[in-house]
Amino acid sequence: MIEAISHHLSGAARKGVARSLKKHPDLSVPESQEALWNDLRKVFSKHETPLEVQWYLYENVYRARKPEHGPAPAWIPTTREVRKSNVGRIMREKGFANYHDFHSWSKDNREAFWELMLKKAKVKLKRRPSKVMDLSKGVESVQWLAGAKMNCVDSCFQAPKDATAVVWSAEGSKDAHRVTYGELERLVNNVASALKAFGLREGDSVAIDMPMNYESVAVYLGIVKAGMVAATIADSFAPPEIGKRVRIANAKAVFTVDYYIRSGKKVELYSKVSEASAPRAIVLPWNAHEKPALRQGDVHWSEFLAGGANEFKAVHGPPSAFTTYLYSSGTTGEPKAIPWTHLTAVKACVDAFLHQDIKKDDVLAWPTNLGWMMGPWLIFAALMNRATIALFVGAPLGREFGEFVQDAKVTMLGVIPSTVNAWKASKCMEGLDWKGIRKYSSTGECSKKQDMFYLMALAGYKPVIEYCGGTEIGGGYITGVVVKPASPSTFSTPALGLDFQVLDEKGEHSPKGEVFIVPPSIGLSQVLLNKDHHEVYYKGCPKGPNGEVLRRHGDQVEELAHGYFVVHGRIDDEMKIGGIRVSSGDIERVLHGTPGVAETAAIAVQPSGGGPNNLVIYAVREKKDAVLEKETLKQEFQALIKAKLNPLFKVHDVVVTEALPRTASMKVMRRILRDEYAKTPAGSSAGP
Repeated sequence: MIEAISHHLSGAARKGVARSLKKHPDLSVPESQEALWNDLRKVFSKHETPLEVQWYLYENVYRARKPEHGPAPAWIPTTREVRKSNVGRIMREKGFANYHDFHSWSKDNREAFWELMLKKAKVKLKRRPSKVMDLSKGVESVQWLAGAKMNCVDSCFQAPKDATAVVWSAEGSKDAHRVTYGELERLVNNVASALKAFGLREGDSVAIDMPMNYESVAVYLGIVKAGMVAATIADSFAPPEIGKRVRIANAKAVFTVDYYIRSGKKVELYSKVSEASAPRAIVLPWNAHEKPALRQGDVHWSEFLAGGANEFKAVHGPPSAFTTYLYSSGTTGEPKAIPWTHLTAVKACVDAFLHQDIKKDDVLAWPTNLGWMMGPWLIFAALMNRATIALFVGAPLGREFGEFVQDAKVTMLGVIPSTVNAWKASKCMEGLDWKGIRKYSSTGECSKKQDMFYLMALAGYKPVIEYCGGTEIGGGYITGVVVKPASPSTFSTPALGLDFQVLDEKGEHSPKGEVFIVPPSIGLSQVLLNKDHHEVYYKGCPKGPNGEVLRRHGDQVEELAHGYFVVHGRIDDEMKIGGIRVSSGDIERVLHGTPGVAETAAIAVQPSGGGPNNLVIYAVREKKDAVLEKETLKQEFQALIKAKLNPLFKVHDVVVTEALPRTASMKVMRRILRDEYAKTPAGSSAGP
């Protein structure tokens, strides 16, 4: 093994690797494999070793590992790390000898589990509940914290006033700004009181179309504290999509910025909001010395704040009161509007406490946006756990972002896999001091094993907590936990307090199939703003093996040995492109009317080597003998998607065809297209 790489190693590193190999010669035994890998990690920490060499050694150490031994760990927690973790402490307190028993208790005793976690998270309640979980109306309509009164923003300000709440910087600036909990709370109060002065009332919806910056955090919390509902819109959407979301929410006002800088370019937001015919806008200037011209009725940020005050008493209501409207693409042309409640904040906080192991000294960075669930999730995950949010306004693809992570002393870095793939290709993060990172978390799309290994190695081998769920869950249903070894691109547990079933097309248990969640859980949605919730999530679902009522989710999951899993992406017509959920119908509607094209079908294809999905468009000729140039079509499709939907969706390939496969009811069979594409040379490649 060492002969093939010896010329890449220094003398000291070569001797260290040789000693480790000699110490553990029998690699047919899982324990020997893991012991050898732990020794090699120590060698890497002492002697500079190329990352390609580390990957080569990792693969060879575990080459003889059998499926029944479970996935090969790249990080194994020490006894001390397990004991110090939040989960480890609770396991000791409750008398659980192993994690499996703790998870089993959490899913079999859900009321007791959530009662415990409400105490651990120190969730503030204005009025105590008469019952934690009331199932008298069934799991679809479970009532959590019956009779309680609360506002989740109260739980965000329990840290010392002088503790750092937010550290932030922006692309092109070397300055890092720190904001204390006291300063953030004053701005939140100012926003909440100014909203009332602006003529808005409790229950009104207020849209936010902003980058994820310090002010957007205060705006979001201010809306919720005032008893209103924040309708959050991703800043990458085109005007028609902004207009849809504003209309669905019946927003009475919108917060936005005139522009901001991303990848060195101006992203004009106020002009897009104006083009979308959005309601009255409160506009923040990117440059404090500039005052952009506004539509009649719109106001500048400074003028808006002048109407408020630094003190404001939170509006308290039932835990089920709406706080946020988030949007998830459906298959009918209009995005599903999923209301979050005060309880959804609790789910985000508890997931972060248990699975990302967040403590009060942590600094959380996760490049995201309030329009995606990870934006509000990040706010509650950090602030309710008395930690610090680290925000970088701009593109997280270059070394400037890596330096921000280093200088802000980030301890938990969230990623989407395509970003890590870009880092690996450019090597822009190599040589930085990321030793302060204690763990990563990855979500949004399927990851590639080699990419996640690379990420772990950048910080001296720290675990990646894979995290998969959805807007309608308020967090994860499947994830990782720091008391179990971490293997690249694998999940190590269902979320605590939850369970799911993996079923085949006959509704029977299968090692690989569609995942169905076993409700109830705090965080699971119970209503949709513009669709029938029962029809979307419950209608036609099979019963579980024990007769459980199951809830549709739509991911394809594969069970591995020892409680590990791999997620293979969506099983239905929804897809995730660049970490953003979108339906095939959304894309196809944008492409409708392309000259020479009768119809299109959009599919997401996972490269054979794993990793983020690629967007592939099947195009049917309008006339059988017509010539359609593939590259020209690709450019036209990309331009339409950029202008009318989202510039972050990149067309990977176009396939020109005579017809699309359909069911007897004429529904396009996209699964057949995915299978067909996988057999082509383009589909069988490893991808980008």
